[in-house]
Amino acid sequence: YFQIKILSFFSFVDMVRDCSRIGIPFSSQGHLQIFDMFWFALEGIGGDGFFTMKYELMDVSLDLWKAYSKVDPNSLESLLDEDLMTFEHQWANFFANFDTEIPFMLELSESQTGEPFRSYFSHGLISSHITDNSPSRQPFALFGTHSSRENLNSGNFSFPSEGHLLRNTGLAGSIAKHMVVQCVSPKGPLACSRTYFFGATHTPYLGNKLLSQIYFAVVEAVLAGIETFSKTSHVTKVGASLLTTERLLLACNPGGPQLTVTMAVYDIPDLLAGRGCLGSVVFSESFLTSQILVKEKDGSISTETSYLVLTAAIPRSASWLVEENEVKLSERAQQILKVCVTKLGVFLFLDSTSVVASLFIEYKPSLLPHLPVQLHTPNNVLMIAVFPKSALYKAFYSQVTSAVLWAKQFISVLPFRHSNMQKLFEVLSYPAGERWNQVRLLTSLPDLASFLQHFTISSVSQEPVMRLHLPVLLQQTEDIPNNEKENDKVVITILTGLPGCQSSELCSFLVTFNKEYGRWLVYRQTMDSPECFSAAHFQKYLSGVLGSQHSRSSRPSAYHRKKVRLLVVLQGYTDVIDVVQALQTHPDADVKASFAIGAITTCVEPLSSYMEHRFLFPKFLDQCSQGLVSNVVFTSHTTEQRSPLLVQLQKLIRAANSSVSFILAENGIVTRNEDIELILSENSFSDPQMLATRYLMYPGWQVSLFGKIFEPVTFNMCTNMYTGSP
Repeated sequence: YFQIKILSFFSFVDMVRDCSRIGIPFSSQGHLQIFDMFWFALEGIGGDGFFTMKYELMDVSLDLWKAYSKVDPNSLESLLDEDLMTFEHQWANFFANFDTEIPFMLELSESQTGEPFRSYFSHGLISSHITDNSPSRQPFALFGTHSSRENLNSGNFSFPSEGHLLRNTGLAGSIAKHMVVQCVSPKGPLACSRTYFFGATHTPYLGNKLLSQIYFAVVEAVLAGIETFSKTSHVTKVGASLLTTERLLLACNPGGPQLTVTMAVYDIPDLLAGRGCLGSVVFSESFLTSQILVKEKDGSISTETSYLVLTAAIPRSASWLVEENEVKLSERAQQILKVCVTKLGVFLFLDSTSVVASLFIEYKPSLLPHLPVQLHTPNNVLMIAVFPKSALYKAFYSQVTSAVLWAKQFISVLPFRHSNMQKLFEVLSYPAGERWNQVRLLTSLPDLASFLQHFTISSVSQEPVMRLHLPVLLQQTEDIPNNEKENDKVVITILTGLPGCQSSELCSFLVTFNKEYGRWLVYRQTMDSPECFSAAHFQKYLSGVLGSQHSRSSRPSAYHRKKVRLLVVLQGYTDVIDVVQALQTHPDADVKASFAIGAITTCVEPLSSYMEHRFLFPKFLDQCSQGLVSNVVFTSHTTEQRSPLLVQLQKLIRAANSSVSFILAENGIVTRNEDIELILSENSFSDPQMLATRYLMYPGWQVSLFGKIFEPVTFNMCTNMYTGSP
């Protein structure tokens, strides 16, 4: 262990030998965490003088956090599985405070209510890199009239007063009608605020619902703002799309890919008696945006956007009855409904123990004033889902179904809602230890699956995606729409491999074996070129092929009517993606549209794959990469029974490309018709899965913006090849 440490010190000293400054992320306490205990060792190894006096130390923590804050699919997974779960747990603790009897609920203070948020935030600050201490980045819980603009902007939420109780923070010291709360993640951008109500706030009054109506208008405005921002990425346009008054504030925190939009209406007056201010309503959401650049058919660039509201799991509406007379009215209403014989709606029942039963209740617009605002829907339909094999299912079946209309065909009216409930039921069937994350994500983030697919594509690069390919990449379809006649195109079959792989022998075999089934053209790379592959030479050759095709199209002979196939043989250290990009970026659009790549096959000679000390030759795995190569042909050791060298190479290639097909062809001679069909496939390269992988592995390939992996390798190499057994 000590020797390893010494070697690491020497390596570090050599690394910074020509530097004058060393960048180290300082800890939150302001001193170096890692190097304190190793200074003495560096003094002895660092050479002349004191090592610690020769270099200037810099704090690079802010620069590092800029890199760490960038969201990729891996960090998004961590955000959903860890940070968001902890965040939602604090809200669960918050709601637990109100799971009590009314007399005890009235004695709740702002301090008790906000304790879960305050503890979560203060403990997390110990190791947090976030330095923003503005009121928008602090948790709070304020009741009734105490939720004024002055109190919300004071930022003094660390030690709230115990004297502000639910029973005395309303108008003139009465029971509060609402509260505003906010939870903030101390180590990340997650933050959301809500307004919740006490009492029957949905009771119609002067045509208005006062606080609740204003609050739900704010909710709709914020969600509309999020949608606008995801399409424009401009905060000013978000503000312009919303109603603004002197009592309303819209704030957007665009400090990274994860954003928070807050909207507040301050100091709402009492319209009934004019006794002062009812308080404020606040609502905010944290969301994540994804943007894909799309290249249209005319060459213009547009954007395809998507967004995910990360805090959508936090209930946007909640209310508690806090007065005895309201509780009695609620109980009386439930008794009346039990004897109601009115046709309630449509009941979806498929006579199965594995399908969720659903009750769809359609109500008339005249009922809207008497419904809680959170139950208002655009199509005036409510859905109640009942899981099979549950006690509620049996009770519902025996007591309620007589008042509903049975209909199996209603599933075609609202299939999306029912399918979401069906997915939730299937996940609930998993063991408890396996289902938690899936249940949470399905219930709280129903759009997660589509967003993740969109985000996976957008996070790879900022290179544009072809409009034709976008539905396939987003898994909206399994077929690539193409109006052109594929039969009129010249199919290109590419054979590649390292020197000595016998790709030329395979090419000769394919032409000889299939000469009766078409006219064959063979293109071989120029070996005297200083580069491995010349895109200009290849493009010129394709133009010549198309020109000769046009000149012969008028000839009536049967030979000239045969379909033309082009075999491209690349034997050397060539990046296959360069050949693909040469076709995609051909300056002549007619030539580009006249050719299509059918399949790419890599030839492997096991004895020519390793250099000395078991190192693989350059480009070996690159020429077998997924998204490009469909087949790997082994041209030796195929007659041996389980050759160790062949088995080892197959495992290695399979690790790099899990979907590739292996073909055995001793000396380039293929013995199975199925294998020949794989090599000469006309659509393997355009397979949707191959296309999606290609966009992820080679961003910008379709517009020739993907650069070379390595510098060109010349052919006059002197190496010792490995020829023994593993």
